[in-house]
Amino acid sequence: MGLDRINRVKEALGLHFDCPVITVAGTNGKGSTCAYLESILLASGYRVGCHMSPHLLVFNERARVNGEEVKDDLLLEHFAAVEKARVSIVDAPTLTYFEFTTLAIMHLFSKANLDAVVLEVGMGGRLDAVNIVDADCAIVTSIDIDHADFLGGTREAIGLEKAGIFRAGAIAVCGDPVPPQSLIDHAEKLGCDLWLQ
Repeated sequence: MGLDRINRVKEALGLHFDCPVITVAGTNGKGSTCAYLESILLASGYRVGCHMSPHLLVFNERARVNGEEVKDDLLLEHFAAVEKARVSIVDAPTLTYFEFTTLAIMHLFSKANLDAVVLEVGMGGRLDAVNIVDADCAIVTSIDIDHADFLGGTREAIGLEKAGIFRAGAIAVCGDPVPPQSLIDHAEKLGCDLWLQ
């Protein structure tokens, strides 16, 4: 599907972050890693936004500010902002549920005067809605065969998809004990500050 549609809406929203952003991808351990990062940052006195999915009981679990789930009225305000931006575009693009809700949560975080934002990738990395943000630190927890129809049928193919969240010259972390060479090569090509287990 690509990121063109969601990027058009992001630009119409004027979405940007004035604080460091950490993105987390991987086959397993994404949610735990996000929770650990959020806890560490909060314990250090920082104001933190954390987006994780899917939710278990209520949608609000996906968006936390300072460890507290965001209230419905605040979420609705940012859903409305995304829809207003979307329909303002000539030939307004459609967005998937994940794209729309991720944009709304990112927009909320961008207006919340935060010190750091932690974003969990939904699937893969390169083409995930979270990847519209240039992260200051991108983490890949582990790589295994998952969503093979979308990401490829080998660890090398999947590793490259997940490494798609890395940014040139930025910090990249991989927690997999045997990372695919494709991930390492991609990080080196971008000149990332790569940290391996």
